[in-house]
Amino acid sequence: MSDTIASSSGQLATLRVHAADNVRVALKDLPAGTRVVDDGSELRLTEPVRHKHKFSLADLATGDAVIMYGVTVGRATCPIPAGTAISVANTEHSTASTTPRARRGQWHAPDVTAFAGATFEGFHRPDGKVGTANVWLVVPLVFCENRNIEVLRQCVADALGEDPYRDYKRMARELLHGKRDEARETAAVARLFPNVDGVRFLSHTLGCGGTDDDAQALCQLLAGYICHPNVAGATVLSLGCQKAQIEMLKAAVAERDPQGLRPVHYLEQQASTSEEALIREALTTIFDGLAVADRIERTSAPLSALTLGVECGGSDGFSGLSANPLVGAVVDRLVALGGSGMLSEFPELCGVEHELMARCRDDSVAERFRALMEAYQRHAAQVGADFSMNPSPGNIRDGLITDAMKSAGAAKKGGDSPVVDVLDYTEPQIQAGLNLLCTPGNDVESTTALAGSGANLILFTTGLGTPTGNPITPVLKIASNSELAARMADVIDFDAGPIIRGEASIDELAERLLQLCIDTASGRYRPHAVRLAQYDFIPWKRGVSL
Repeated sequence: MSDTIASSSGQLATLRVHAADNVRVALKDLPAGTRVVDDGSELRLTEPVRHKHKFSLADLATGDAVIMYGVTVGRATCPIPAGTAISVANTEHSTASTTPRARRGQWHAPDVTAFAGATFEGFHRPDGKVGTANVWLVVPLVFCENRNIEVLRQCVADALGEDPYRDYKRMARELLHGKRDEARETAAVARLFPNVDGVRFLSHTLGCGGTDDDAQALCQLLAGYICHPNVAGATVLSLGCQKAQIEMLKAAVAERDPQGLRPVHYLEQQASTSEEALIREALTTIFDGLAVADRIERTSAPLSALTLGVECGGSDGFSGLSANPLVGAVVDRLVALGGSGMLSEFPELCGVEHELMARCRDDSVAERFRALMEAYQRHAAQVGADFSMNPSPGNIRDGLITDAMKSAGAAKKGGDSPVVDVLDYTEPQIQAGLNLLCTPGNDVESTTALAGSGANLILFTTGLGTPTGNPITPVLKIASNSELAARMADVIDFDAGPIIRGEASIDELAERLLQLCIDTASGRYRPHAVRLAQYDFIPWKRGVSL
């Protein structure tokens, strides 16, 4: 990134991301007439430019490319004089091809001397994988079992004395009755299973009424969760008559766990004598499973056993300048240490495909990426959608005017290391290094998929504030700006704002964030999403309802 430029007040006010860019970013609200010096040339803003928004550095004619991050992120739909704000009124999405900056085989790994020999304290599984958490999982094969899942959730929380909403329930009683109801106050029960992070309950809207492919995809996703290194074992509830049958899930689990090393209990309601009998049997498997899981203790593991899933949600105009490049720098460091990263959200890679293909380790990996991207785009077109529709109103309000502009910043989460493999939805990660995973841009659908493909820690960047978490994989939230980090301190785990203010470099903060990843993987730090029991799970429904 080039140096920021002084405004008329003498403070750091703007930033040009790449030398080839023809726009700059306002780092604070700038009034019309503000003097900006860029690479020795001076211009004045023709209109006010809000912080996080971009303005043109030269006169752009209709059809000219808008360049940011060194790539095309839009096309002028009318003349844009120098010093004019880039907006939906004068710019539209464009992915005109540009020459890739990346070159195969030319990655320079960052210096990781400070982490040489570093380890984390994880849960070693019989299959050789290492978990950053230790949970028992309760899974419905079909939405008809969601009510029973909720019954089990409340019963287990009550029995263990680990109701995550205890304080809010007390608040509700006080608001309704006007005073504390001492008779209903209960002391926290000592943890019965100190080596277990808890029981996690999934619920979803699939399993029946859709296509065969959707049923298979659901079973593959659930198998990814059941066989995840953070999961000690699972209890599965089935109705019996649904499309996603127990045998389908068993086959998917066997693909990932051919030796049957993971304990899984399958219960079918239509084969049970009563609902009470079903609940009793399910509770028995859960509590027996907790006792078994509690025998496993955290022990040292190399950082090569970590896989960082990276995700962004509620992005703002600073996300691609601070939080996303910061996460990319952490991924690069972990890859250099033998670990892995996983970059998803294919609609948010539209416009930077050529950069990622140039980073693929060989032609076959690049071709797989191209084929999956094109197939996804064709599927979207069949239902009248396009990747250019990806930016949300909140994104646009905060300066992400086009999908290509959003994508160029979003792709920074993947760092600069070579792409070693490309995975379709639900496929497990098997190659160490940076993997691309085909998912939607939807925050929870994508985060759900990252965990399903094996990410045992997730870094989630946000500029507007997003509380998303995951049932089995710890999720760390990284704020793009310090105002958000302060305002939503109960959601945000790390502040990337000092990068925007010029108070800290990406490299400096990357080492701090990597250390936080190690502390989280070791159980020494509990992310806010875990503290708040923010356990979001939404499978991607690719087919139609029938």
